[in-house]
Amino acid sequence: MANGMVCNCLFKARTGNEEGVGCTPGLISLVKRLFQRKHKKAQSCTLEIRKPTAKLEKKNFEFVRTLGTGGFGRVMLAIPQNVEGIDEPCAIKRLKKHSLIVQKQVDHVVSEKKLLASVNHPFIVNMLGTFKDPQYLYIVMECVFGGDFFGYLRSVDKLESKDAMFYAAQIACIFDYMHSNNIIYRDLKPENLLVGCDGYLKLTDFGFAKVVELRTYTLCGTPEYLAPEILLNKGHGKAVDWWTMGILIYEMLVGYPPFYHEDPMGIYKKILECRLIFPRSYDA
Repeated sequence: MANGMVCNCLFKARTGNEEGVGCTPGLISLVKRLFQRKHKKAQSCTLEIRKPTAKLEKKNFEFVRTLGTGGFGRVMLAIPQNVEGIDEPCAIKRLKKHSLIVQKQVDHVVSEKKLLASVNHPFIVNMLGTFKDPQYLYIVMECVFGGDFFGYLRSVDKLESKDAMFYAAQIACIFDYMHSNNIIYRDLKPENLLVGCDGYLKLTDFGFAKVVELRTYTLCGTPEYLAPEILLNKGHGKAVDWWTMGILIYEMLVGYPPFYHEDPMGIYKKILECRLIFPRSYDA
């Protein structure tokens, strides 16, 4: 199937049904067939991951180095010290409590922790547990050593169509699983996808994810990836995730997102106009 079909399907105008955007159901069916063998294998591998049964503490880990920093803390590589259920190096997100309180992010962090604890999928980063001390909250995650997808895309500029479909298949599987559990993600972008040593993706950062049965009205996400209904503040549901997937497929194939402008308001204007232009170099 040509990737032009994939992108055009995902960019079709909204239907009256929040579940359906263009030919998304057909796309899910296709990528599931393309990806079924690896998907089953990855599921069986994920189910082998054992979570610790004992209460975690800071003394259970040797912190090696910083993997990344953010507005509320940092992610650190850590080595477990005789922790039953954790045998491999892990990534620990360390969040400063005071910053979370001042910037009113406590509810977001609590929601993210609950959602990560509830999901179990081979292409979602596995949360192993949490603990805290007087200053910080710690979220222990499996470590994905291949770096983020953003860095990979920048290193190759753009992908061949077969490679873009390979990654799109994984994202479709992720969203199909999340939506079946009434979870919308709302922040798909290359920075929130990690690449495992086997070359497969892992979705991370559930800060904007939310359990929604019908619609929600929160304005959130990354400007280049926002769906029109989010900008119009008329309520949005699961369909916005498929929109972001369409944006990412375009970026994988072309090398940049379809609605780009130096000013956020310029981005929003282009999104609402929804004029999708494919360059001549596009691999269809």
